[in-house]
Parts: sequence; structure tokens; C-alpha cells
Amino acid sequence: MNQATYVDGFHDRDAVVKMKYSPLGNTGLVVSQLAFGGAPLGGVYGLQQESEAVSTVHRALRAGVNYIDTAPWYGNGRSEEVLGKALATVPRKSYYIATKVGRYEPAVERMFDFSAERVFKSIDRSLELLGLDYVDVIQVHDVEFAENLEIVWKETLPALAEVVKRGKTRFIGVTGYPLSVLKEVVLNSPVKVDLILTYARNTLIDQTILEYLPFFKERGIGVLNACSVAMGMLTESPVQPWHPATKEIKDACRRAVEYCKAAGGDVARVAIYYSLETPGIAAHLTGSRTLEILDRNLETYTSEPTELDKRLAREVKQKFFDGLSQKHWEGIEKLEYQQELKKLRGEVSEGGDDQPVV
Repeated sequence: MNQATYVDGFHDRDAVVKMKYSPLGNTGLVVSQLAFGGAPLGGVYGLQQESEAVSTVHRALRAGVNYIDTAPWYGNGRSEEVLGKALATVPRKSYYIATKVGRYEPAVERMFDFSAERVFKSIDRSLELLGLDYVDVIQVHDVEFAENLEIVWKETLPALAEVVKRGKTRFIGVTGYPLSVLKEVVLNSPVKVDLILTYARNTLIDQTILEYLPFFKERGIGVLNACSVAMGMLTESPVQPWHPATKEIKDACRRAVEYCKAAGGDVARVAIYYSLETPGIAAHLTGSRTLEILDRNLETYTSEPTELDKRLAREVKQKFFDGLSQKHWEGIEKLEYQQELKKLRGEVSEGGDDQPVV
């Protein structure tokens, strides 16, 4: 049990003692193995009743989840707004919370802004929506989409250092899909980067994170992993139409889902257990859109895998993913974004030569 965030009278002690906790790099924060991903609160995975969203946050925190991750991008501020309503009645001591800067609106021309000016405006807006005086962590969101990394080194990160000085946050993080870019940012950052967050790189499909963990560990940088279920592909739910994975990966995932179901297993549970076996990761961000999903996630993260879970993890990885020609979709989203931006600027005609290679 993490005494630093435990609040007698608020927490469900019986549930909290089942939760596992780990240090987050050199931050001094000790975070729950299951972290609360705020994307579903912004409607990223479908509509959600606000009352159930608030109840889901409350139940997660009472059960010992003490790390929350959100961003302005999740529903154009909606996730932060819902969290603000949920956290209004929760002891501030009981949780750590992270938000982000850099990625904002669905409109392509207004989606990204890594300028220092926008950083200061963004954090003030986030604090207003969350109803807080400070957040524990602020992260540069999806840093690979910056027009060039120079602006991140020269404006975004120094601005975040100033936000720390002003007492509006405690730690600085960087998020993104390509781990090579996260490493490059850390190597060239003029300020200390305390943690990184990546997603879908520690799954049954793709284990790229293993190549980079020693680098981050040597520097005392905390590592957060999101999307052990590969942004929903390793679940029985339909894959979201916006998912950037290739058809080869999606087809393999569909077959893996069917295989686990036929064997009496749950592919999501199998995927989570596989991810949890990776040492050196402080917490795993998981979205819980409903109370039912949260309860299932809590049970998975606080119990041991069965022999069936272990067997299915081995078989699914070998049968469906080890032989893939490519196990990630790195570069696809960025290229599509750049093409849309060029169209808006009149730099390329629709159906031109610049097409993403899938």
C-alpha cells in the first residue's frame, strides 16, 4: 500500500492492499501499476454518460489507482472538464495527475502548437477545467508531430521548466509513439525530462520498448506504458475506424481475438498480463469507459495470471504476431497529417503522389 497517497476514510482499504505500486523514475512518486487513462472521458472510444464517468473515476481512486493521465486533445478539453467535476470531491492527496501540451483540436490546421506562448495558455486552461492549482506532471504530447524538434527544445521544454518554477507543475514528461524520437528529445533537451509515456509498444504485437528501457533507466527517467491492448485491437470490441494500424496487423489481431475466445480465454486479459511481465515500467495506462470495464481492469491488474492466460499469451504471440512483416504503424499518422496540412495550404492536390505507404 502506498502511504503517500492513502487517505483513511476515503480509500477502500481491502482493495488498496491488492494494488501494486512502483517508483516513477527519480521523481519520488510511487504510482499504481494500473493508471487511469483519461482519453475515454473525452469520448475518444465512444459516448459516455457523465454520471458514470464520474463514478468510474471515484471507484478507480478508492481502489488504489493513484495516477491519472489526461490531455486537452481528449475531446477538446472534455476529459479535463469531466475530471474536474469528479475530482472536486476527492482528497487532493489521494492522486497524482498529468496533463499535456502541444496537441489540441481535431481541425488539422489547429491540431498542433508547440510554441511557448501556447504552453502558458494551455496549462492555465487545463488547471481551470480540472479545478486545480497545480498538476503533478505536464507532458509534451505526441512530440513526433512537431514540424521540427528544434521548437520543442527551444520553446516547449523551456516553457515547461518555467511552469515548474511558477508552481503549476512538478515534473516534465514527453509522450509519443516512436521511441527513437523520445530518445532524441531526451538527449537534446535543455531541461531535465523526468518521464516518458509511449503507447502500444509493449504488446503481444510489438515489444520495441525493450530496446529503449536501459537508456531511460540509466538516466532515472520514469517510463509509462499505455495501450497494452493496442488501442482496442486486442479486445473483443470493434476496432475504431480511426485506428492507424495496417490491415495485416488488424487481421492478425482479429484472428488472435477469435483464437482466445474459442479457447475460453479473454484476449484483453492475456494482453495485459503479457505487458505486465515487462520489468522497468512504472505504470500502465488503461482507459476505463464504464464501471464494468473498470472492474474488469481492476481484477486483471490485482490478480495473478492463470495457466490458461500464460499459455494463450505464448501461443497467440507465436501464431499471429511473430511472423508479421511489420509490427507497428510508425510514420503512417504523421504522413497522413502532413498530407492534409499540405492540402489546406494548397501545396498538393488531392490524390497526388504523396501517399502513405501502408
